[in-house]
Amino acid sequence: MSTLTSQAAAFLELHRQERPLLMANAWDEGSARLFASLGFEAVATTSSGHAATLGRLDYDVGRDQALAHGAALARAAGVPVSADLENGFADDPEGVAETVRLARRTGLAGCSVEDWCPSERRIYDIGQAVERVAAAAAAAHDGDGGLVLTARAENHLRGVSDLEDTIERLRRYEQAGADVLYAPAVDSAEEIAALVKELGRPINVLARPAVPTVQELAELGVGRVSVGGSFAFVALAGAAEAARELLERGTYEFTARAAEGARLAREAFATSS
Repeated sequence: MSTLTSQAAAFLELHRQERPLLMANAWDEGSARLFASLGFEAVATTSSGHAATLGRLDYDVGRDQALAHGAALARAAGVPVSADLENGFADDPEGVAETVRLARRTGLAGCSVEDWCPSERRIYDIGQAVERVAAAAAAAHDGDGGLVLTARAENHLRGVSDLEDTIERLRRYEQAGADVLYAPAVDSAEEIAALVKELGRPINVLARPAVPTVQELAELGVGRVSVGGSFAFVALAGAAEAARELLERGTYEFTARAAEGARLAREAFATSS
């Protein structure tokens, strides 16, 4: 994977295996290296997890900072990295295209663009959403090299449980040039199977409590499973648990788990210098 072209091609090929590509979402360079050392074949950024490292909430990190973060993870991971680019940090198609063009310069293998407008807290109408994906796809695929573009339909994650509209959106995003399709919070086996049946691109599923197991998703034909901010918030919860033990009980049981974390770090980071 010495060039962006081969890196992106290798990343896309990972979606075409018998088992779904399991993609860990990392929140910093260390977690990216850790996940790669544990055997994950690809890593993604997480906008919410990255924001948390800065003491912010999701959608409170700007484009330049998000792209710099993606570039840092791409350098650190040693496996293909896809960046969560939220809504492309723009409402208009040209703004989204510019974000993707900038992402191509970072060493990333892929990126995702969603159809949720965070400033107005609404889903873009389907016409505007398709234009945005088409612009992103043109920027991702133009010329030599390129990025694997994931197009996200946010309906279900935003409380709009309209599977028919979600499928229509994803179908039109596919026609507009998206390489991977993603409808976070479509959880049931029946609905996931409908996405796979109706669409011709690899489907990404977000790991959530109600989602079928990886083996069941493989049988449904799913191409990729990602975790969003979950791993980042598991880490925060673990740190809070240790902190509460010290504050409230005055004991040090957390040090046993810290020793295991230190061992993992030594193994993951041994070749980082």
